[in-house]
Amino acid sequence: MSDQPEQSEKTEDPSQKRLNDAHKKGDVVKSQEVTTWFMIVGSALVFAFVAPMTAASITETLRGVLDNAHQLEVGGDGFGPFMQALAGTVLVAMLVPMALLAVCGIAGNMVQHRMVFSVDPIKPKFSKVSPIAGFKRLFSTEALVNFAKGLGKLLIFSVVMFVVVWPERDRLDTMIAADPVALLAIFQEIGLKIFVVVILTITIIALLDYMYMRHKWWKRQMMTVKEVKDEYKQMEGDPHIKGRIRQIRLERSRKRMMAAVPDATVVVTNPTHFAVALKYDSEMAAPKVVAKGVDALALRIRALASDHDVPIIENPPLARALYAGAEVGEQIPAEHFKAVAQVIGYVMRLRQRGGWKPAPR
Repeated sequence: MSDQPEQSEKTEDPSQKRLNDAHKKGDVVKSQEVTTWFMIVGSALVFAFVAPMTAASITETLRGVLDNAHQLEVGGDGFGPFMQALAGTVLVAMLVPMALLAVCGIAGNMVQHRMVFSVDPIKPKFSKVSPIAGFKRLFSTEALVNFAKGLGKLLIFSVVMFVVVWPERDRLDTMIAADPVALLAIFQEIGLKIFVVVILTITIIALLDYMYMRHKWWKRQMMTVKEVKDEYKQMEGDPHIKGRIRQIRLERSRKRMMAAVPDATVVVTNPTHFAVALKYDSEMAAPKVVAKGVDALALRIRALASDHDVPIIENPPLARALYAGAEVGEQIPAEHFKAVAQVIGYVMRLRQRGGWKPAPR
């Protein structure tokens, strides 16, 4: 049995993670017809605008060579430098057309997908050299579709060439005896007609092929229900691991909270079920909760406060209200300002008179 899930089982749309992973592996939407369209458009631009200037530059160079042929040293040691200079002139004249075509080739890929750098497609795989796998690819549905597309394009372009060239058949007969300058103009006129018709045709082909390739790529990226669940578990994490992480975070939070108890201004208790440690100084807008707990944790807060001579005040209604109304690190609710102010004021007066004694543990 194959390790890959059957296509009929892939009923779920691909997740963003699945699409990102495919992009990293170099599996992207790619229609060769779109790239071909850009190359043909680039060729048309070269033919219409750049070619005349390039041809004029090369013609001027060759005219100079022919006019001064009797003065050129092309024999012996002079032949090499002569050919190098001539080839350099022609190459410089061809740089602009070649650069334009290279840009068109890159643009043909960039409009289909984001920039991708991946070595996965060129990694050695046994399936690439396996005769059985190669035989399957040769007679696969994809191979038959590509063969049909090739025949269809050949037929379409044959018809297009016939439709464009056939009305010019009388002019073609006279081109043999035509002046070279006039011949170039005729050739350019017919060539532009061919380019226009070919571009219109390849535009339709490229759009249809891109939609087909995108649909095929999307179907390839679709996921089974099991793959969706596995990916969700992978992204969200194992429940046991998540529970352990929450436990660790809670323990660390409690340690930070208990470390703040010795610096608290007062601890309000229930007296044993609730304990809320408050801190206040003149720079604060309002007192804030630095620690709170119930039952066993409340007893630990009381014990720690007693060890560090932090006043412990029993006020059950206020302790329950503060525990429910504010989280650790938050200011107390405004409705409790008066009650807390009375407690803190009482504690400060006791401290000033030296009358505060730690509560018994």
